[in-house]
Amino acid sequence: MSDWLVLVLAMLAACAVVVVITLLRHRAAAEDEDPNETPDVIEYMTMWIGVIYAIVLGLAIAGVWEARNAAQDHVQTEAQALHEISERVRVYPPDVRDAIRADVDAYVGYVVHTEWRTMADDERVTDRGTELLHKVREAVTDYRPKNDFEAQAYQPLLDQMATADQARNARADSTGATMPPVVWWGLLTGALITVGMVFALQIRRTGRELVLAGLFSATIAFMLFLIWDFDAPYSRGIAVTAEPFQSLFPGITG
Repeated sequence: MSDWLVLVLAMLAACAVVVVITLLRHRAAAEDEDPNETPDVIEYMTMWIGVIYAIVLGLAIAGVWEARNAAQDHVQTEAQALHEISERVRVYPPDVRDAIRADVDAYVGYVVHTEWRTMADDERVTDRGTELLHKVREAVTDYRPKNDFEAQAYQPLLDQMATADQARNARADSTGATMPPVVWWGLLTGALITVGMVFALQIRRTGRELVLAGLFSATIAFMLFLIWDFDAPYSRGIAVTAEPFQSLFPGITG
């Protein structure tokens, strides 16, 4: 089932639940109940609960969005470092240069066509990807420069290799969910309390009030969906892609 279909169903369900409860409560209410007699303290509490929950939602969305951007940066950094390695080895002898470029292409092809699916399905990187990157490291570090020109390129290549390795490790650390379960419990509980406070105001079943209540609950469902979708940067609807690798290595194959 598509994530966006889940979102639509969740928003419709939130609207339906609020409307149904409102209608049932109105039917079960006493005949002499006056909705205009809502105590001022309840209105005050409802306002502040809504404000506090809005702040919490905003912080949660900012946190997962920042984590997603960081994950995208890790991919871009890794791809750029490997591209620099592939370009800078042009000063090496043809056999060494071609061997290093072949190892880089093999690693990038594996990441794009195989490891990315594992990241999306299992939220982890693979041992095979680590082995292929280690092979690139060995090819870069084991070569002994034979002249000053090659020696000048050697250290920058080591630096780019270290950058690629560090970016891969960061990518591995960001494959899973970033929001702790306790935070999710807080967000869901806060949503129930916030929507529940609507009924404390003795909402009636006029069309205007039902529409506003439904839209209010659907908005909260939408915000929770966005947090959930951004929470795992590589495996959900608005996911980080391997586009930096594909852009810098257009000729790679799986």
